[in-house]
Formats: sequence, structure tokens, C-alpha cells
Amino acid sequence: MSFELIRLPYASNALEPFISQKTLEFHYEKHLQSYVTNLNALVSGTRFERMELENIIKESDGPTFNNAGQVLNHNLYFSQFSPNGNSTPTGSLANTIDRTFGSFENFKKEFVAAGSSLFGSGWVFLSKNERDQLFITKESNAGTPITKGLKPILIFDVWEHAYYLDYQNRRVDHLNNLWNIVDWELVGQRFDL
Repeated sequence: MSFELIRLPYASNALEPFISQKTLEFHYEKHLQSYVTNLNALVSGTRFERMELENIIKESDGPTFNNAGQVLNHNLYFSQFSPNGNSTPTGSLANTIDRTFGSFENFKKEFVAAGSSLFGSGWVFLSKNERDQLFITKESNAGTPITKGLKPILIFDVWEHAYYLDYQNRRVDHLNNLWNIVDWELVGQRFDL
């Protein structure tokens, strides 16, 4: 199996002003493309060559794990946005967020706090377990909650390359602005699967 760069479901300038075209093109076309290219080279001729991405993550380590984790995390990240965002979750996801965190506003505060407190580079996730319980987790580098038996449904990137051109060192501003472009319908579908 050969991995390919995912197609973005929006134009490269569609998420402005929250993510600039320059940041999106650099992040997507350079960073993600490098991880895809590296992963294909690393798995070629190995037992991972025909595996699904999630299985590679569960069974690998070192550079293979790092590149596979970055491909998965970035795929989830880029695909969850919409220029028509700025809504709130509905249905079973909204009910579970309210039950777990007290309210949607409390959830957003806890999520941003987790992302802003992660030392160095990484990711903050909203994930669920097999019983549809929700958890906010943070992972360094290429980490993913999949390795802990959780399914990520929402992910914010806190690597500096995701926000430095637009926000410099203001990670909290970056995190708070991402709420404006989340496609909650898609995130709800991830929860319901």
C-alpha cells in the first residue's frame, strides 16, 4: 500500500483569517507531504508495506511510528475544518460533552488548557473509548491516543509550524481561533462511528 497526501476539502485560503493560506500551504504541502514521503520509503519492503495506517502505528516504533503517527494526526486535523465552521456539536456528541465536561464552554476551556500546557511540540485530542466516554488527552511529537485504545475524534495541532507564521508564540490564540472553523458535523460523525 502506498500512502498519498489527502485532498483538502476546501481551498488553501478558505480558512482565513484563522489559518492563513501561507501557513496552510506550508503545513500541508511541505510538512505533511514530507511525512507521507518518508512513511512510504520506510515501509517499502517491510512487513508494514501492506498494513493500514492505524495498524502501523500500533505495531511500529522509531521513525516508522513517528511518520505514521504524523500522517494520521495531520489527516484528522486537516479534514476536520470547514470555512463554514463556528457552530457547536449536536446530537449524541453534544449530550456526551455536556455530561462529561458540564457544558460545551467548559469543554473548550479544558481543551485549550490541555493544548497550551503541553511542553514542546505535539497534539491535543478529544477521544472516545469503546463505551463512548470522552477524554481530553495530549500527546508529544507523533503520539496518538490510538496507542492507548482510544479513538480520536477532534485534534488540534500544537507544533509551532501549525501556527507560528500567524500567531508567533501565542499558542492559546491559535487554539481559541480554531473553534471558528471546526466542522462539528464531521466530528459528530467520528463520534457516532
